[in-house]
Amino acid sequence: QVQLVESGGGLAQAGGSLRLSCAASGSTSVFDSMYWYRQTPGKQRELVATITRSGTTGYADSVKGRFTISRDNAKSTLYLQMNSLRPEDTAVYFCRAYSSTRGDSWGQGTQVTVSS
Repeated sequence: QVQLVESGGGLAQAGGSLRLSCAASGSTSVFDSMYWYRQTPGKQRELVATITRSGTTGYADSVKGRFTISRDNAKSTLYLQMNSLRPEDTAVYFCRAYSSTRGDSWGQGTQVTVSS
């Protein structure tokens, strides 16, 4: 199974930016789709952004226009550029990769905290 490791989380002020990275142990080109999710205590994990093998992207309404998902298959890395951060973006962010032949892989999560 492919290992995914997130990084780039931390503390940001409202209105600031962070870029999350998700490094895969193997090539990301094998994945049909890759995703970013987030979760806060006591709540279900929320889908934030999606990117397909062809580069088609999708976003939750709450982050549309502020977050950008991208993937660099040459570097085996998924990214989430987060701009205009809000306190409600505070959560643990997880990356997920799906392949029809390999199934799902998840990262361990990275904490993002946005102060007002």
